[in-house]
Amino acid sequence: MRVLHRTGLYVLPLCLGLLSLAASLTPSLIPRDWLVQGVLGGTVMALGYLIGRLFVAFWRLLDLPEPTGRAVVGARLVGGIPTLLILAWCLFSARDWQNGIRVRMGMDLLESSNTIRMLALAFVVFAALVLLGYALQWLFDRVRFRLYRFMPMRTANLAGFLVTALALIFLARDGVMNQVIIALDDSVTLAQRLFADAPPPPDVRDLTGGAASLVDWGALGQPGRDYVLTGPDAEAIAAFSGRAAMTPIRVYVGRAQADTAQQRADIALAELIRQGGFEREVLIVAMPTGTGWMDPGAMDPVEYMHGGDIATVAVQYSYLQSPLALILETRSGLDQAERLISTVHRHWRTLPEETRPRLYIHGLSLGAWSSMHGTDLFVLLDDPIDGAFWVGPPFPSLRWQNVVASRNPDSPYVAPVLGDGRLVRFASHYKDAGGPDGWGDMRIVYLQYASDPIVFFTTSAAFRAPQWMKEPRAPDVSPQMRFVPVVTQLQLVVDMLLANTAPEGHGHAYHARDYIKPWIAVTAPRDWTAQDTGRLIALCDNGFLQGCDAARAAGKRP
Repeated sequence: MRVLHRTGLYVLPLCLGLLSLAASLTPSLIPRDWLVQGVLGGTVMALGYLIGRLFVAFWRLLDLPEPTGRAVVGARLVGGIPTLLILAWCLFSARDWQNGIRVRMGMDLLESSNTIRMLALAFVVFAALVLLGYALQWLFDRVRFRLYRFMPMRTANLAGFLVTALALIFLARDGVMNQVIIALDDSVTLAQRLFADAPPPPDVRDLTGGAASLVDWGALGQPGRDYVLTGPDAEAIAAFSGRAAMTPIRVYVGRAQADTAQQRADIALAELIRQGGFEREVLIVAMPTGTGWMDPGAMDPVEYMHGGDIATVAVQYSYLQSPLALILETRSGLDQAERLISTVHRHWRTLPEETRPRLYIHGLSLGAWSSMHGTDLFVLLDDPIDGAFWVGPPFPSLRWQNVVASRNPDSPYVAPVLGDGRLVRFASHYKDAGGPDGWGDMRIVYLQYASDPIVFFTTSAAFRAPQWMKEPRAPDVSPQMRFVPVVTQLQLVVDMLLANTAPEGHGHAYHARDYIKPWIAVTAPRDWTAQDTGRLIALCDNGFLQGCDAARAAGKRP
């Protein structure tokens, strides 16, 4: 048997590996430092090398002639020299490419791309993955060689592959993966500070979690306690508006409150009724992110807009970060949204139309996906809600996909326009939702950034360019971003992991000021002026959006 390095075929895997490394240096949606680039580069280099080795194996399976002698030298020159030149050019351009993204996001520019350290890390990752590949090959060989005693070679090879694959799946699922999930669950549960680890409850009797509340303070978790204790009070809102104001109602039920999604929804409804939430002008059913976090930048502005005459109800469905909850607890958020929205809506529709609050649905990130899923449009046809505001909807959402697919043909993928905008509108950091005029009976707004990979990732990017890459780039997306099969997919995966590290107003880090105009468009606050919008944006920009600092410092909310 000929050894691989004695023929010209060995050039192909090495060239594909180095070309993959070069392609990984090109810009994507989120800027990368040398450490992340090194890991990404080594991974795609190993993947390119693997693809090359598979091609060589297929070539030999077909028993095609292999280059030898002078042909080997020619293969080295024809394949190696252009590959090295392309890699050198990409290494030289890498810093400018990353700075091109950073300048669009208002970040400090890189003085150096740390090429040597990045390459060293990339080759270490590459070597580790190649060794792992050889270990898997060794395991496969041991299994199939033993099976040769009992069955024909081809059958043994297939059986050996299946046995090896099943063993790896079993190990990953019931061994390593289980331990990872247990460790994650333990760590985030500890971070939630539940029950005995919870701080003392507030001395405000009627507050969620207070002495008169139906919600257990110890079961709220840190995100829930932060949410109900912070935000503007009546005094802060009155100081902003110059008119009498109310303290907004915030109802929150932690995941540890009850065992099932329906039980948590029932408790949330009962607590909302107890606090008088259905007697307010505006009622928002909100779904938090995976950890249970409610973005104050989303909720505070709308409470200012309506003079505090507003109630919000939310239920936690997971302790994990949204990307992990999306993978490991996919149904939990969807089930909780279905139960909460339907439970609140059923009670709301029994109230007199002239006195019940205007009802809206809201969600950020995984909360947007779950709340979209939980909003049953067929039920709403009989007694519709007033609107919805969804932010950073994750790419798997079928509701979002269908809406984008229905856009006007001349509108871009990242900023769709649907019909005349009477039902659905899209907003971003460079495009607002058009204000409160020109709507029909229901108002739905999506806020999404063109640089958000959580929204614009696509599973088909391994083989074809996403639709948004075929259009003119948005202001914060690098015009140098190019589609490279397989590599682009892995770049977008890394982008998703880094999405929350982007500056506010980019990636998956949604800025408080960008919530303001969509909320105005969706909820149409009474007697609201353009001057009010400007003053509220100024509060956001100056970091003074939330209310009474003294009350928050004392652990109280008047």
